[in-house]
Amino acid sequence: MGMNVNLTPQLEEMVRAKVSSGLYTSASEVVREALRLMEEQDRLRQVKLEELRSEVRKGLKSGPSEPWDAAALKKKARTRQAAKASAA
Repeated sequence: MGMNVNLTPQLEEMVRAKVSSGLYTSASEVVREALRLMEEQDRLRQVKLEELRSEVRKGLKSGPSEPWDAAALKKKARTRQAAKASAA
């Protein structure tokens, strides 16, 4: 299946530069590679989105949130750190 595609002057120059560099033998190769990369990015984006949705579901299933006290948390961490330091 043949297809004609109109590119902006900037994209057209980019394609020409890629072919001139010797990395690609034709404009079609450049476009095919770009489309493969776009497809790969779409797949990665979908995987990340599914992971995020899974984490959100886990969070929602974990029950209601509980308030936390930053000062108490810091105190606990400092106590633990001091115990490690004195043990060394």
